[in-house]
Order: sequence, then C-alpha cells, then structure tokens
Amino acid sequence: MKKVKIILAAIIISLVTYSIKTETNLMPYYMFFLGVMILVTGIAELQKDRKGYKGYMSIGIAFFVFLVSIQRFFMN
Repeated sequence: MKKVKIILAAIIISLVTYSIKTETNLMPYYMFFLGVMILVTGIAELQKDRKGYKGYMSIGIAFFVFLVSIQRFFMN
C-alpha cells in the first residue's frame, strides 16, 4: 500500500505542477487521483484493525471527492 500511495502522490504533484506551469484546468483529474489516494489510505487503516473511525471517515471523504470530481468533469 505504501508504494501505491507514493505513486499516487507523484501523479498528483506532477498534474498540479503541470497545471500551474501551463495554466490549464486539470482540477478534475487531480481531484480524482486525490480521491483514490484517500480511499487507499482509508482501506489501509481498516486493514490494520484499528479501533476508531479514521478508516471509515477517509472512505467517506474519498467518495465525496469522487462526487466533486465527476461533477467537475461534466461542468467542463
């Protein structure tokens, strides 16, 4: 899971950097990858069998970010 998080973080950083340098609107794309990263973090927390709500909250936030990302896809 750690390698997946590092790869997703690299993708997000590269998309944001490219978006800033070229002044293009890539927000839906990096929001989608941010949602995937939060989802992976939530699943990893649930697999650790930790008591609490951090894993469930991360998954809920990931679905909200997916919703916003899909909405931004259709607005363009």
